[in-house]
Amino acid sequence: MPQPLWTPSASRIAATQMDAFRRTVNQRHGLALADYPQLHAWSVKDREGFWQAIVDFFEVRFSTAPTTVLEEGVQMPSARWFPGSRLNFAEHLLRRRDDHPALVAIGEDGSREVLTYRELAAQVAGLQKALAQIGVGQGDRVAAMMPNTWQTVVGMLATTSLGATWSSCSPDFGTQGVIDRFGQIEPKVLIAAGGYRYAGSNNDQTAKLNEILAQMPTLQQLVVVPYSRPEARVEDYQSTAAVALWSEFFQPGGEPQFTPVSFDHPLYILYSSGTTGVPKCIVHGTGGVLLQHLKEHGLHTDLTANDTLFYYTTCGWMMWNWLVSGLALGATLVLFDGSPFQPGPQRLMDMIDAENISLFGTSAKFLAALEKAGVVPNESHRLSALKGILSTGSPLSHESFEFVYRAFKTDACLSSISGGTDIVSCFALGNPVLPVYRGELQCKGLGMAVEVWNDAGQAVIGEKGELVCSKHFPSMPVGFWNDPEGEKFKAAYFDTFPGVWAHGDYAEETPRGSLIIHGRSDAVLNPGGVRIGTAEIYRQVEKVEAVLESIAIGQQWQGDVRVVLFVRLRDGVTLDETLKAQICEVIRANTTSRHVPAKVIAVADIPRTISGKIVELAVRNVVHGQPVKNTDALANAEALKLFEGLAELQE
Repeated sequence: MPQPLWTPSASRIAATQMDAFRRTVNQRHGLALADYPQLHAWSVKDREGFWQAIVDFFEVRFSTAPTTVLEEGVQMPSARWFPGSRLNFAEHLLRRRDDHPALVAIGEDGSREVLTYRELAAQVAGLQKALAQIGVGQGDRVAAMMPNTWQTVVGMLATTSLGATWSSCSPDFGTQGVIDRFGQIEPKVLIAAGGYRYAGSNNDQTAKLNEILAQMPTLQQLVVVPYSRPEARVEDYQSTAAVALWSEFFQPGGEPQFTPVSFDHPLYILYSSGTTGVPKCIVHGTGGVLLQHLKEHGLHTDLTANDTLFYYTTCGWMMWNWLVSGLALGATLVLFDGSPFQPGPQRLMDMIDAENISLFGTSAKFLAALEKAGVVPNESHRLSALKGILSTGSPLSHESFEFVYRAFKTDACLSSISGGTDIVSCFALGNPVLPVYRGELQCKGLGMAVEVWNDAGQAVIGEKGELVCSKHFPSMPVGFWNDPEGEKFKAAYFDTFPGVWAHGDYAEETPRGSLIIHGRSDAVLNPGGVRIGTAEIYRQVEKVEAVLESIAIGQQWQGDVRVVLFVRLRDGVTLDETLKAQICEVIRANTTSRHVPAKVIAVADIPRTISGKIVELAVRNVVHGQPVKNTDALANAEALKLFEGLAELQE
C-alpha cells in the first residue's frame, strides 16, 4: 500500500475554503457530505445545485439574473448554462480598489514594477476609454503579442470590460505562427511589444512586426509597448492601421465601466498547438471561464486575498489566462518575463523569497531540470510563505514528487494538474484537504464528471484508458472560430464516444479517486498491440543521471511497431553500449519488457512547442519521412532536422 508524501493536518483542512464550501453546501442543502469524495459525487449528481453554490460562495454578480442554471440538450455539446444572465468578466477581477498590490511585474533584467488594485483600475479605465473611442465593443477582437507583464493584463481587462474578445500570444512566436493565429480572427486592435528579453538577449521585434502587419489588412489600430526597446517610434512601423505608442494612446485615470454580456459571450480565443496543421481557434465563454477559475483558485488551490500567486508562463499558454483570474480572489499576482534560468537556476527560488510567494506554479520540465542541476532550494532559501506548488505541462514523475518534498518543503501541497487549452482549466488537479501520493493527481475537479473509459465505452478503475468527461460543464468551449455548424468542434472532442467529451489523454483512475496521466492518446505506443503511454517510459529514463530529457515514438517496423527512444545527454556524456544497457535495464526493471526501446539514440536537442511540451507526433512524422505541417508552432523547430534520415533507424 503506497504511503502519502504529504497529508494535511485536521487544523489545516478546517482552515481551507474547500472545507468551508463543503460545510456551506451541507447547511444550505440539508446534506451530510463528510469528505471530498462525497462532495465531488454530489457536485456531479446535482450540477445545477453545485454551480449555483459556486455563484453564491464567490458572490458572482449578474447584472441580469439567469432564468435557470442549466438547459441541457439530448447530449453534449448541447447545453446552455445560466441562460438569460448577463455579467462582465473584468468587473469580477477588479472588485478590489485599495492599495494592496495587484500585479508585481518582474523582468529578466531585474526590473520590478508594482500596480496596486487602485492603480490597476485606473490603467484599465484609461485604456478602456481609448479603445471605446476607436469603436471597440462587443464582437470585436483585440489581440496581443506581448511578454508576461502588467501592460498585457491591463490590455485584457480593458478589452473584456467592453465586452470585446481577447487573444494573445508570446513575442517569441515566429511570424507565420502569429499570422496563423491572428490572421484567422482578424483583430481590430493589436497590442505588441517593440522588443523582449530572453536568456540574456534583447530581441528587437520591429522587422518581424512589420512582416506581420503586412498580412493583417483589416487591422485598424496598432499599439506598441516599447518594453525592451525604449527607442521605439511610431515611424518604425508600416501599416494601413493607425499606430500609437502605449504611453501616447491613453492616459490612466477614472473608473472603468463594465459592459454586461451573456454567460456564453466570447471572452477568450485560445489556440491548439498547431503542430499538425493551422491552429484551431478555441472560443471560450465569459461565465464558464469565470466560474471554473473561481472554483479552481479558491477551492482547489485555496487562494485567498492574502496570498501571492505565481505561475511561470508566457502569454501564449493557457496558464497565463488561468493565472490572471487570481485577481478575482483579490490576490497579488507575480508576473515574470524571461528565462527561469537567467542568470542561474536559482532565479525563481530567489523570487519566491523576495516576493513572499505562497503558491508557486511551474512545469514538470522545470522541476526535473532543477533536480538535474543539483538545486536544493530549502538549503539556500527560506521559502517561508510557500504553502502550495503546482505543476503542469506534462505528467510529473515519481522522482519529481519526491524531489519537491525533499528539496522544497515537507509541509506544502504539491498539485500536479491536468486539463488544457481546450477547457482553459483542469479536469484533474490539486486539493488542500487530500493527501499527495507519488505520481498521482489528487482528485477530479468539482462539478466535472471525469472518468477513464476503455475502448468499449465502459468506466474502469485501475486500468488505463481514455480520459473523458461524461456530463456537460460550464467551461466547455463555445466552439471554434469560423466553424458555424460546429462540425470541427464536434469532431475534435465527440467522435470517439458520441455525446461524451474525450480529452485525448491516456489515463488511469486509482481506487482512491486520484488520476494518473500516462501521456497523450495520439502519442500512445503500440508495440505488439499493447498500448503504452510515453510518460511511463519518461518516468524511468529521468532516473538515469546521464540523461537530461528524452522523447519516445512508435516506429513502423517489419509489419509491427517498435519503440524508439531519443535521449539528450549531459555535456561530455557519450551514449555508449554501457549507457544504452543501463537505460534499458532501468525501464525493464520498473515497467515491462514491452516498454524497453528497440533503439536508443542520442540527439542534441528535442523539439518543443512554444509552451514547452515535447512533440512526439512531429518527431514521429519526421522519422517516417512525412511532413510536419506547421513548424511555426515550435520553439525550436530546427531540432526536427536532427531526426531526419538517422541511419540507426534503418537497421
